[in-house]
Amino acid sequence: MTTGAQTPPYTTRPRRSRLSRYLPLGLAVWLVLEIWLLTVVAGAAGGMTVFLLLVAGFVAGAVVIKRAGRRAFQSLNEAIQRGGSPERGGGNGLMMLGGLLLMIPGLVSDALGLLLLLPPVQKAVSRLAERTLDRRLRAAAPGTLGNAFQQARMHRPDGKVVQGEVIRTDGPEAGDEPTGERPPLTR
Repeated sequence: MTTGAQTPPYTTRPRRSRLSRYLPLGLAVWLVLEIWLLTVVAGAAGGMTVFLLLVAGFVAGAVVIKRAGRRAFQSLNEAIQRGGSPERGGGNGLMMLGGLLLMIPGLVSDALGLLLLLPPVQKAVSRLAERTLDRRLRAAAPGTLGNAFQQARMHRPDGKVVQGEVIRTDGPEAGDEPTGERPPLTR
């Protein structure tokens, strides 16, 4: 015999998002494409050439990430010394992503990493990501995490803050605490 609340006659599973549905399939296709391309290039140019390409990609990615990190840190230091905030973006995030893609073994990821190192591609990807994020934040339902980010981004253009306090004009209701003497909060 069991006790407790009854379970509903049917349970509905939450709907999976498109990302969680297609991401494993996309990763599997990408992995198969990388392996196939490496074997084709190894058959045409030799295994040592492919190995040297992979090592060169790893080293180039490490150099790019180190350089972008130094530039971001330098920008942060200059902004702190000026007393302001660091310049927006500066392409360091996309540059680091390009370096990371260079470090991942594979020729497709190397090509994507090299593309992300080009400034026009960085600007286009940055604009696309910003528009997509802004659109999703605007479409967020009340009470969601996106709505919280949208509310945090709101500000008055004149920068004024209206201070005030809430004053209750009606008397105490039946469920309120008594208004008698209260013990001190600290001991």
